[in-house]
Amino acid sequence: MTTQTQQTTFTDGLLAGLPIVLGYFPIAFAFGVAATGQGLTGLEAFGLSVIIYAGAAQFLTLALLASGAPLLVAAFTLVAMNLRHVLYGPALMKRAGMGVTRRHAWAWAFGLTDEVFGAALGQLARGRRFSEPFMFGLGLAAYSSWLSGTALGAFAGGGALEGWPVLEAALGFMLPALFLALLLSILSRAQLPVIAVAAGATVAVSLVWSATTGILAGMVAGAVAGVLGLGGRDAD
Repeated sequence: MTTQTQQTTFTDGLLAGLPIVLGYFPIAFAFGVAATGQGLTGLEAFGLSVIIYAGAAQFLTLALLASGAPLLVAAFTLVAMNLRHVLYGPALMKRAGMGVTRRHAWAWAFGLTDEVFGAALGQLARGRRFSEPFMFGLGLAAYSSWLSGTALGAFAGGGALEGWPVLEAALGFMLPALFLALLLSILSRAQLPVIAVAAGATVAVSLVWSATTGILAGMVAGAVAGVLGLGGRDAD
């Protein structure tokens, strides 16, 4: 187990969030453009980012609204898609170790997106001590970037990316690419069992049900495996 001796501060969190800021802003801009293109007002588009704050889920929301899906079906789909976030907090606390402060977890846990979770794990893997000020700084950097990107995209309007089809397609790949880069930076042999569980669940459920359901199953299975400690701990 890696000894964590370096204290982390709010400013450290802001700095650690810079790669997420660079990834979030253009994707949020694309969401703001897409939302107004679907007929939402700028305030409605911004409100989705304030309340939901989940990139893929927000784009899915637009698709569900455009298809006229019933409200109950849309709500259930979004909850299922983001169920993995419930497991991020326990997984992070398990990695942080015993005795860490959790007094304000109810507040900073709102910002535990895929990328924030990955960045926080990366700091722990590099020997930094967990702290709530760090989590607030990290979460605030990412959240502010997402909100400002959405606001600018909504202001630009629904036709802002019509002349840039390649750029529009590339923006859709940035979120998973950013998350993958964050996880690869801390990958070790101890995490391979968790990855195997997630990959196995994804493939199996995709073959039996659908690709979308398979991805959701892989996310949940991997998160559960991590919480249960299947991956173990790194050696000194």
